[in-house]
Amino acid sequence: MSISLPNGALVAIASGYGAPKAMSDVSNANPGVATLAALHGVVSGDFLEVTSGWSRLTDKIVKAGNVAVNDVPLLGIDTSLTSVYPADGGAGSVRVITGWTQLSQILNSSSSGGEQQFLEYQFLEGDKQNRIPTVKSASGLTFSVADDPTQPGYILASTANDDRLPRAVRITLPNGSAIVYNMYITLNKTPSLTINEIMACEVTMSMLAEPVRY
Repeated sequence: MSISLPNGALVAIASGYGAPKAMSDVSNANPGVATLAALHGVVSGDFLEVTSGWSRLTDKIVKAGNVAVNDVPLLGIDTSLTSVYPADGGAGSVRVITGWTQLSQILNSSSSGGEQQFLEYQFLEGDKQNRIPTVKSASGLTFSVADDPTQPGYILASTANDDRLPRAVRITLPNGSAIVYNMYITLNKTPSLTINEIMACEVTMSMLAEPVRY
């Protein structure tokens, strides 16, 4: 059995992106291997924002594996199932995340959504209902952060709130593993005013795609 505490986890928001690099193909493999245009500049360990013709891959944040010229493994991404990832359908582009800014002074956090939805049905001659899984509800994270508009993370969250552009978010856990997301970020700039409690603002993050763990 393995259990862990989140104490010491670090939350960071992408603060810079490189120019898009064309991706002509992604192989059906585990992990999928992206073929990028020459002189792409991606190196092993880079985090990439992926835009792809495959709906299960597009908008994900992934980590580059060992780069072989123009072939870049997308670590943690299994694209071998052709019924989900049709052959020759994964072309698109990638952007390298060039910088991260910590969202500091987090007081507490919560997650919401992600619940599996079902289609329930019953045949006329049947005496019980059946159900088929359909979609999962939209999901996201909410962080309560100490009210300090001078903090770099607060400033970046405010910018994301205003421009409504998605940002990569990385949560680095105490054991060194990471969870990466692509999120729309909004900031409630009105702080809480509760006697004997720290003034706090809420940063809400809404997922574009399922997270990837490393």
